[in-house]
Amino acid sequence: MRISVTPAGGDVYTVEVEDGRGATRHEVTARPEDVAALGGGASAERLVEESFRFLLEREPKESILRSFDLPVIRRYFPEYADEIGHRTAS
Repeated sequence: MRISVTPAGGDVYTVEVEDGRGATRHEVTARPEDVAALGGGASAERLVEESFRFLLEREPKESILRSFDLPVIRRYFPEYADEIGHRTAS
């Protein structure tokens, strides 16, 4: 599985997820305050990439929202904030 994160302007990132069955494209907003709170010092790009790895462990790429703000993940997966901090700190 390949995850590609590209800045799209402002706080928005384009994420492409590709595997042997095809690709999906997503627009994710990662505001500086969200990156500071969730990222454990990681860059916004790394936080977004690790967030997608987190999501892909729980659902297929086709089930991930096409456009969302990063904190929305907590609504669906309450463990997200704790786990993502550990992932990005290393």
